[in-house]
Amino acid sequence: QVQQVESGGGSVQAGGSQRLSCTAPGFTSNSCVLDWYRQAAGKQREWVSSISTDGLTLYEDSVKGRFTISKDKAKDTIYLQMDSLKPEDTAMYFCKTRGSRWPCNNSSWGQGTRVTVSS
Repeated sequence: QVQQVESGGGSVQAGGSQRLSCTAPGFTSNSCVLDWYRQAAGKQREWVSSISTDGLTLYEDSVKGRFTISKDKAKDTIYLQMDSLKPEDTAMYFCKTRGSRWPCNNSSWGQGTRVTVSS
């Protein structure tokens, strides 16, 4: 299995910004879709945003207008720019690829990166 690597988490005050990175080997050359998820303490993991190699993006309603997903094809890296952060954005953030081709369809969950937003 191929594991993505998340980074960029940290502690920030409400209203602040944080940029997360996800290194996803094979993302660009194999037309993967990359999803960001998050899991708050005591809650189920939830989908946050997606991006395809064609640049199509999707966002969960609560982050629309605040989060921006983007990609660097040359680095096989996907970013999640998070602005106007709220305490309810506090969670462990994970990224994962999907698609019809390897390695898109053979990814496993990484260790995630923690984001803590204080009020």
